[in-house]
Amino acid sequence: MTNPSADDARPATAGRAPDPDPARPGPADPAEAAAIQAEVAAAQAETAAVDAEAAAGQAEAAFAEAPVTPAANGDQPPLLRLVGVGKNFGPVRALTDINLDIPIGQVTALVGDNGAGKSTLIKTIAGIWTQDSGEILWEGKPVRLHSPKDAADLGIATVYQDLALADNLDIVQNMCLGREPVRHWVLDETRMEKEAKRTLADLSVVTVRSVRQPVGSLSGGQRQAVAVARAVLREAKLVILDEPTAALGVTQTRVVLDLIRRLRDQGIAVIVISHNLNDVQAVADRVAVLRLGQLVSVGPLAQYDAQSIVELMTTGTSRRLAAAPAGPPSAPPPGSSSEH
Repeated sequence: MTNPSADDARPATAGRAPDPDPARPGPADPAEAAAIQAEVAAAQAETAAVDAEAAAGQAEAAFAEAPVTPAANGDQPPLLRLVGVGKNFGPVRALTDINLDIPIGQVTALVGDNGAGKSTLIKTIAGIWTQDSGEILWEGKPVRLHSPKDAADLGIATVYQDLALADNLDIVQNMCLGREPVRHWVLDETRMEKEAKRTLADLSVVTVRSVRQPVGSLSGGQRQAVAVARAVLREAKLVILDEPTAALGVTQTRVVLDLIRRLRDQGIAVIVISHNLNDVQAVADRVAVLRLGQLVSVGPLAQYDAQSIVELMTTGTSRRLAAAPAGPPSAPPPGSSSEH
């Protein structure tokens, strides 16, 4: 027998590269590495998209909770729109084809001589009377007002000349009258007093000695302030004031005019019915002139002076108005034919 040579005695694996260790990754293939990197980049992009979506959701929620600032004239639909509104009392035509917009956060002065239709118009808006023709739109939606409660439920509050206050009750009781909060089947006097104080403070009414002061002991300006504060407490969006400064002195008139400005600053729409053109020019943003049941002119205050308003009230036209500088654009409601 021949002995195996030295070469035969060497291991069978000698002379070739050892097999890679399966537990130890070797150098990656370039194509495979590129695929892994692409997969990682896609995962990162997906994560970024999820984060962006979450941020957008938070921004949308914050926007929804942010307070609404009244837009400039013409940037949003009016709070209240009257389109072709008419009202008859038997053979008497009290209102004819009234087209009028009441914007949010603005004071609209409604002026006209006695018998022009001012009271009929505000009572139609307030739900006391129902129009015989035309349409009323509230926040862009048609509504039918069959009662003052219907108007109040929408957010329309009317303060008449008599103010509808109970002289034998105090300020708190008057402001909460008919809507008193109840706790454990009894009146929540503490809550009523806090809400009354807060509302008066928001309107900067500082002339009253105490919210428990009887209304019968208040001056005319203070009573007007309480009546307006009652409307604000009930979350009115539109406050109608019927001759708010009638029979008031100079100081009390200033208090009421300041109160109207604060309503506007809070984003509340205001309609002021007044014969006092000085008051109109002091607080109004817009003027609407009625004559014989028709709306003969409506527009921004800058278009009018006292003389032109008087001419419109008495004759229905005004040369001075044609020569007046144009104010901000005010788009008339569709189909309007009585505004000029």
